[in-house]
Amino acid sequence: MSEVKEEVKNAHYGADNITVLEGLEAVRKRPAMYIGDINVRGLHHLVYEVVDNSIDEALAGHCKNVFVTIHTDNSISVEDDGRGIPVDMHPKEGRSALEVVLTVLHAGGKFDKDSYKVSGGLHGVGVSCVNALSTKLVATVWREGKEYQQEFSIGAPLYPVKEIGPSNKRGTKIHFKPDNSIFTVTEYNYDTLAARMRELAYLNRGISITITDERNVDEQGTAFSENFYSEGGLREFVTFLDKTRQPLIPEVIYMEGAKENVIVEVAFQYNDSYNENIHSYVNNINTIEGGTHVVGFRRALTRVFKNWATKNDLFKNLKTEINGEDFREGITCLVSVKVPEPLFEGQTKTKLGNSEVDAIVAGVVGENLEYYLEEHPKEAKTIVNKVILAATARMAAKKARELVQRKSVLGGSGLPGKLSDCSDKNPDACELFLVEGDSAGGTAKQGRNRAFQAILPLRGKILNVEKAMEHKIYENEEIKNIFTALGVSKGVEGDEKALNLTKLRYHKIVIMCDADVDGSHITTLILTFFFRHMKELIEKGYIYIASPPLYLVKKGNKEQYAWNDEQRIAAVKLIAGEGKEDSVHVQRYKGLGEMNAEQLWSTTMNPETRTLKQVTIDNAAEADHIFSMLMGDEVPPRREFIEANAKYAKIDV
Repeated sequence: MSEVKEEVKNAHYGADNITVLEGLEAVRKRPAMYIGDINVRGLHHLVYEVVDNSIDEALAGHCKNVFVTIHTDNSISVEDDGRGIPVDMHPKEGRSALEVVLTVLHAGGKFDKDSYKVSGGLHGVGVSCVNALSTKLVATVWREGKEYQQEFSIGAPLYPVKEIGPSNKRGTKIHFKPDNSIFTVTEYNYDTLAARMRELAYLNRGISITITDERNVDEQGTAFSENFYSEGGLREFVTFLDKTRQPLIPEVIYMEGAKENVIVEVAFQYNDSYNENIHSYVNNINTIEGGTHVVGFRRALTRVFKNWATKNDLFKNLKTEINGEDFREGITCLVSVKVPEPLFEGQTKTKLGNSEVDAIVAGVVGENLEYYLEEHPKEAKTIVNKVILAATARMAAKKARELVQRKSVLGGSGLPGKLSDCSDKNPDACELFLVEGDSAGGTAKQGRNRAFQAILPLRGKILNVEKAMEHKIYENEEIKNIFTALGVSKGVEGDEKALNLTKLRYHKIVIMCDADVDGSHITTLILTFFFRHMKELIEKGYIYIASPPLYLVKKGNKEQYAWNDEQRIAAVKLIAGEGKEDSVHVQRYKGLGEMNAEQLWSTTMNPETRTLKQVTIDNAAEADHIFSMLMGDEVPPRREFIEANAKYAKIDV
């Protein structure tokens, strides 16, 4: 009878079933819709939303300084010296403009074309979202000789805006504490925030951004602080990214122009690497999927260089056809456009769709580049010689690639000998473990679930692809095996170098190495390979790093695993109980091979109990800089990095 009642209840679907989420309630109910996720990325996104407002104020010509502070309780304050958010009564809302901006979605000055010509945040959800997802937010405004303040809790005002007193300052300060009942992570990463602030300073020359971490103080009690300021803008940004690469020409090529209210800035440099690094931005937003502005740049670059080289008879001895990617080998380039009304598309809404921008960028780059080549024939010739070498190497790489692909599963001659495949053929369900060495590979084969887990042991250290020409990469046995096992190939319609994922056999690729120095090095080499040659796998969220435990704490039949020293100490105390701690046996795992199959399964491979770290790219430009520094030829920058970060290293002596 109760079942019949339940059916009747579910069958009723009327107006009373429709839920209307009022105001900021919608943000708290579905935070990921507004800020991407409720993890590390979303937490840091809150800061970017507030900083973007200050940058927009600077772009409008009203602000010069921005101060970001991470407080000891992991709250954040962002202060600028702009005009200050208006505090007078809003004509329609019947409350202060400050309160409207902080509590109403789709409210802000960005929709009024006269207030802001260009803006990063165009949805009007920015700072009101931050307010909704904070347990406490205090807004302080200095405006027209007075100081005003208003406090909020979970998006709701605690009192109307009040005048504090006279002040000769001007600007706005937003101090907020993210809600730990919403976010899974509540600790801010200084390096992540600093990288974004550095990026913003380069993208908006003449703006000073200072970031301070009050959690990190020296012996005198002074908090760690960095200031980012750039007069050279994109020129300096390219120099920073290419710090560890050898430039081919003495100066960064820079050009700017504007048309139809679209401002275009482009800076690029050729270096001795074999990678194409084009980073693009629209209104300071990193468009990781590119878009019409990147298409316009590439088209103009190829056309102008091709015409100049043909005119000067430089391709006469070339035995292969030149294409667009040859002109982009070894380039580090920044394309930044400011568009009044950008249209974003793509998976992550980070691909510019405005069709008019293609022609505008192509026009600005084409005109400026033609002028540059006529004025600098020596540099132009150096670049064209690099292009000719690139075309020759591309043909060699193509042959090597085809050889690998012919021998792969695609060609029907089977999988690499060392691969122990799984029985399931659904890529969504299948996992591939890249395991360091045959010994650990053997244990992993015994311990895995054969239905959905495949094992590929890698012998020794794979090639450092940062320093290698492309055709050399395909000659490396271990890299060939990775290509073959995954089932991927290079080349899609319109792009010879793009990764073709149509026959990808696993949607979870797990790097499983020892928890020692060698293991970390092998992990880094594999990650470098994926970042430079299979970036699409990282972008789709398919790459993971396994976290094997460091210790087994045991006494009698009681045992517990520990992944760090804190967990080890806690486990020893727990297992010892009332007894002596030295009666507890602690085993330190030096490598995966020391575990038996059952231990490896329960700690590192079992989906129910394991810990996997997903590899993501938060900041493509910063990732490019780090990889070229750590894996390139230049030693001094690498030494500086190691010295600066040594205090964070957990060294096992």
